[in-house]
Amino acid sequence: MATPTAIADTFTPEEAHALSPYFTNTDRPVFALTNLPETVKGALFARYSRSAKSLRRLFLDEFVGDVPRAGAPAAPGDLAPGSTRADRLYARVLSEYGDDSVAQLGGAHIACEGVSNVLTKVLEWGRLMAYLEQSTRYVPYTARPHSRWKYHLPEEVAHTPLAGEYVATLDHAFEVYARWIPAIEAYFQAKYPKALDDSDAVYRAVVRAKALDTLRGLLPAATTSNVGLFGTGQAYEALLLRMFGHPLEEVRSHAQSILHELRQVMPAFVARVDQPDRGGRWSEYLAGTRRAADAAAAAAVAGALPEPRDEVTLTDFDPDGEIKVVAAALYASSSLPDDQLLAVARRMTTTERTTVLRAYSGERANRRHKPGRAFERTHYRFDVLTDYGAFRDLQRHRLLTLEWQALTPQHGYVEPAAIEEAGALADWQTVMERSARLHAALMAAGLRDAAAYAVCMAYRVRFYMDMNAREAMHVIELRTSPQGHPSYRRVCQAMHRAIADVAGHQAIAGTMQFADHSEVELERLQAERALEKKRSASSRGR
Repeated sequence: MATPTAIADTFTPEEAHALSPYFTNTDRPVFALTNLPETVKGALFARYSRSAKSLRRLFLDEFVGDVPRAGAPAAPGDLAPGSTRADRLYARVLSEYGDDSVAQLGGAHIACEGVSNVLTKVLEWGRLMAYLEQSTRYVPYTARPHSRWKYHLPEEVAHTPLAGEYVATLDHAFEVYARWIPAIEAYFQAKYPKALDDSDAVYRAVVRAKALDTLRGLLPAATTSNVGLFGTGQAYEALLLRMFGHPLEEVRSHAQSILHELRQVMPAFVARVDQPDRGGRWSEYLAGTRRAADAAAAAAVAGALPEPRDEVTLTDFDPDGEIKVVAAALYASSSLPDDQLLAVARRMTTTERTTVLRAYSGERANRRHKPGRAFERTHYRFDVLTDYGAFRDLQRHRLLTLEWQALTPQHGYVEPAAIEEAGALADWQTVMERSARLHAALMAAGLRDAAAYAVCMAYRVRFYMDMNAREAMHVIELRTSPQGHPSYRRVCQAMHRAIADVAGHQAIAGTMQFADHSEVELERLQAERALEKKRSASSRGR
């Protein structure tokens, strides 16, 4: 392994011994921090930015006395997560260097279990966090813990006359979903018999995933899920401020729960979230602007009905976008100013521009090989009207701008062809009709925000995705891969065609060489075969 040429600080044997529990090495210039509370790591890095000392020397000179020995029992006053001493240390750095950048220097993992799909969308809205959510493709919603199906009964509904209808409607949706899983699996087994080369395990996994994909539209937005989050103190602060200003009780109560847990691991990072004159005022601002925007929109579009649109509509793009991307691709390899390069690119023929973009994109062996930032020079804005299930997957792309409208039955629902072919059409339609009736009843009762819980995932929701060409490449190539769900594959295939044919950016579309427009019968088949090969190779290597 090559060693960086920078000269590392030197330490006495005693100093190295003191450092060793908290740093992965004491004799090299690149190292990681270990066994330190998030507050200490954040304060240490903040102090680092204003000091000529190395990080390890700074730790020895200013911090080591405040930190309990790694592995030693915590004593009163030790700098354990959540201690008063940690708060004082962080507050000192906070007052000297400012809070926003310091709050980026510590992070935490939080798990939120049994939360509705309405809440998961709130949790996953921010760009600067990482999320993993339980999948409806691999986890059948057939379990009934404490004799209840896995859905959320919102507080707004629980104590109203509609609670009984809500429970009955959602119970029925889950019963239909669970009852049809074996039948839909049998339907796909008959339609796609097992290949001789496929193991029983691969075949069962593929058929199960296909059945669950087909039936997930029956599940309501109230369906609960488990979500894992990782973020910095700053990211959590932004999340909590939004959540405390949200109209739904489930969201606000989980904000309080998350805040409580964060105070166990990095209390000072979230100290101002519920201070009335800081976070409280901020949350009130967010809630107030939401209400004002809703009122202004209601007045502005009063009486207007949605015009018919395709599932995907490219609503905004730059006609000169491809020329600008070519100019940007030339920038780092030339000495010309930006506007002169734009003139050069404008004089090029289509073939010449295509040649530049092919060279800039290089030989991409797989979709993870992505060209550079020149592709960020142009953007595309898509208006999408597709089922809520597909929206849940597309909404997780955070390096773009995405906003969605209220989930309602207004735009109708999708109906996979297999539903009618397998004989489930009547049950499917009944679930959709009951979902729409419950939504209407909740709206009539003034429970506008809570009404979304009742809407099944097969119903369409309108949202827009605004992204530069580089992010479009990532989204389109990932979400058109053969193992993807048919709903979002269809959406992203349409996006790719629109970039080429509507925007006329055929050279840009051509660089998205891993966009897959093939028809796939069993989406997970190739992926499961590949996984089995890896497992077999691993077991042989032991």
